Amino acid sequence: MMDIDIQGYMARVPEMQRFLTVDELARDLEGLAQAYPDLTRYRRVGTSRLDEPIHMLSIGDGRKDAFLFACPHPNEPIGAMMVNYFSRLLCEDDALRSALDFTWHLIPCIDPDGTRLNEAWFAGPFTPRNYARHYYRPAFHQQVEWTFPVSHKNLYFDATLPETEALMRVIDDIQPALLYSLHNAGFGGVYYYLSRPHDALYPTFHQLPEWESLTLDLGEPEVPWAVEFAPAIYKMPTVGESYDFMEQFGGDPTSSLAGASSDDYASRYGTTTLVVEMPYYDDPRSNDRSETSTLRRDAILGGIAHRREQAEFLQQQYSAVVRDLRANSPFRETTEAAVRNGMGSLEAHERWASESDETARPATVAECFSNDQMTQFYRLLSVGQFIRLLEGELGIGNGTPAIRAAMDTATETFDQWATRLEAATPANPIPIRKLVAVQFGAALATAAHLQQQS
Repeated sequence: MMDIDIQGYMARVPEMQRFLTVDELARDLEGLAQAYPDLTRYRRVGTSRLDEPIHMLSIGDGRKDAFLFACPHPNEPIGAMMVNYFSRLLCEDDALRSALDFTWHLIPCIDPDGTRLNEAWFAGPFTPRNYARHYYRPAFHQQVEWTFPVSHKNLYFDATLPETEALMRVIDDIQPALLYSLHNAGFGGVYYYLSRPHDALYPTFHQLPEWESLTLDLGEPEVPWAVEFAPAIYKMPTVGESYDFMEQFGGDPTSSLAGASSDDYASRYGTTTLVVEMPYYDDPRSNDRSETSTLRRDAILGGIAHRREQAEFLQQQYSAVVRDLRANSPFRETTEAAVRNGMGSLEAHERWASESDETARPATVAECFSNDQMTQFYRLLSVGQFIRLLEGELGIGNGTPAIRAAMDTATETFDQWATRLEAATPANPIPIRKLVAVQFGAALATAAHLQQQS
């Protein structure tokens, strides 16, 4: 790997007290273009569903191209802060830009409409309760990252979003050597996805969290069909692999899948895709590989039971109010999708857990934590979105008895589940600068590795 002091560069990332809003990100990007007109190219590359311009800043004139885009899911703004910091550094640090020999193309927020619906928690307090209460994530068929065209067996998807089409045009135009889709997780530790094996990167990827006193996530992989390259480093899953898993274990893939990912789309150009999943909250159990007395199978089934409780709650409460709803809000779309698809993938996961030889061994502490506390955290988010759906109805004066009753029940359930989660984990909030530093360090390491390969 090239001789770049990655740890030293990470240490220079400043403290960040809050996440920047969509408007602040846009102003900063345009400001850089105005301050460095000879070094940058600022151009509009698309338009959001609500007619907001999407701009990209290109920096430098290196031989290879790297494309970084943030907020592929609008509840994931860590990457937006990384792009905001990295774009300025690239403009100011001639030596770094020259050493990497890349042309950098950066979009600080690819889903401005959805990201605005998360801004109420961007300044804290950074607790799971506050995050879940102001959280928004679109239904699968409305997610920028997972709405690229695909045709696989009985799955056919071409309902690409305007934001996705903007990404497609950029990818087709620059055919990047490196595609960095800036995601983040919610809870646990750090883990990585790569489109293909890059063995030389693994030691550095394992060091990056250590340098910021963070842990790797050594619990359950995000999906059972994930291919592990190294601990906490996985092959980027494809929609075809998701389909085949659900088909194998009796689920209906067409009911819960939408399109392909940016990695699927960019693979035609031989692009290396990188994703670094960063958590907002840390717990040392996410890194503990000590064996427990619990079978991994039982731990997974316990997590599925949490998710089933969530799905049944949403189905019951939504059916009680659906005839009274008047507003066509994003929160209604995502709740409807959760109700419609909530059970299909659970049944496939349950059958896999019950039948697979992989699950017939003692679970580690990290795996128990993934299936219990982390699942409790993620299910809280869907109830928070349902409450926001009901708030919207009440806000337009549609306070029917059914809606008011559902609001009381949902609020009570949310508080009970949040209290249970708070009792189960301290949910330590991680300083934003540490999260940005690790994502930034991964960009430097991967670019240096690809540069050395040329």
